[in-house]
Amino acid sequence: MVTFPRAKINIGLRITGKRPDGFHDIETLFCPLPLSDALEFVVAEDQKKGDILAVTGIDIPGEPRDNIVMEAVRKLREKHRFPALKIHLHKAIPAGAGLGGGSSDAAFLLKGINRCYGLKLDDDRLKELALELGSDCPFFIDCTPAYASGRGEILDPFEKQPLKNHYTILLNPGIIVNTKEAYQNCNPSKPESSLKKMIDLPVDKWKENIFNDFEGYVFDKHPIIKALKEELYRTGAIFSLMSGSGSSVFGIFTKRTQIPDKLQEYIIWQGALL
Repeated sequence: MVTFPRAKINIGLRITGKRPDGFHDIETLFCPLPLSDALEFVVAEDQKKGDILAVTGIDIPGEPRDNIVMEAVRKLREKHRFPALKIHLHKAIPAGAGLGGGSSDAAFLLKGINRCYGLKLDDDRLKELALELGSDCPFFIDCTPAYASGRGEILDPFEKQPLKNHYTILLNPGIIVNTKEAYQNCNPSKPESSLKKMIDLPVDKWKENIFNDFEGYVFDKHPIIKALKEELYRTGAIFSLMSGSGSSVFGIFTKRTQIPDKLQEYIIWQGALL
């Protein structure tokens, strides 16, 4: 079976509180992108060797056995039986980029195995399993635009299309940002107005009203990320923001735009969003 785990961006990301369980409460709008990895799994030829993962494409840190994809398989095996698998993951979504690549890989594998081997898990149960793997992992079960709160697992479908007829450019400087470290260096605070309310504003008003609370710390540590955001505005973006805890930055334009040569090397995706 072949599936294509998609990337996401965050339109706004507010860190609203620290929880007793050590996690943080957030509010954000998750939006899926066409940018995707490729994930294939088949029955392993040698069942005695167990599950095997091969990773190609963009380099990602860590050993295959420690990949979140293998964590997802082990999680399913705790209560369900299915054959040992040979898994091939081809990475196109950069790691540590604020795009949810690993979480998406894990969620799409959960869905794929459930469907392929008739585990009969409904979406709510899949989301419960996904949450044990990562706070943004449940979003990728449906993988449709959603307003997220709690750790990121409380999802309300977002059916409006504020970016219809807009053009989005996604940049990545090749820096891996440690999400745990980013959270440790941010101060949670309750915003005066909810992100859900701010997203209802016209897109050209988002610049003054929608923010990513990670930007202060991450921009100080990695000035190039801030520079890319500023360059997108100079190029004509009506809104630009870092996605997640970085390092990717996106710009939203009213039309397809000629991108300066200085930004070309950083483009990892461009096209229509929502």
